[in-house]
Amino acid sequence: MILPARHDVLAPDGSQVRVLLALSGGSMAHFRLPAGHVSRAVRHRSVEEIWYILTGEGEMWRSADGDSQTTALSPGTCLTIPVGTAFQFRALPTAELDAIAITMPPWPNHAEADIVEGFWPVPD
Repeated sequence: MILPARHDVLAPDGSQVRVLLALSGGSMAHFRLPAGHVSRAVRHRSVEEIWYILTGEGEMWRSADGDSQTTALSPGTCLTIPVGTAFQFRALPTAELDAIAITMPPWPNHAEADIVEGFWPVPD
């Protein structure tokens, strides 16, 4: 498969998603957040993810079990989002942020992510 030129859907967090491949144990997608944008904060109900940053720079906030952390994002950064972890990310104004994410099990449906209170305000 070749990365599609246009996104397939918008994720519940507002990022552009290009759906890639899937097997019974997991699925893979490409996520893009435009330069200077902030995602909505979400929490997954049943999936966990591994993210790998391809291009751009930004930050990701993750919070679970009373522990909260912010991680700088740049090409080569890899991180996990365990089930039930609230997370939010933003792209610096200099470039869009592109990432590949593996979702385990595969993304089930549109009701998988709950919008939660985030770390950064999301502009209207």
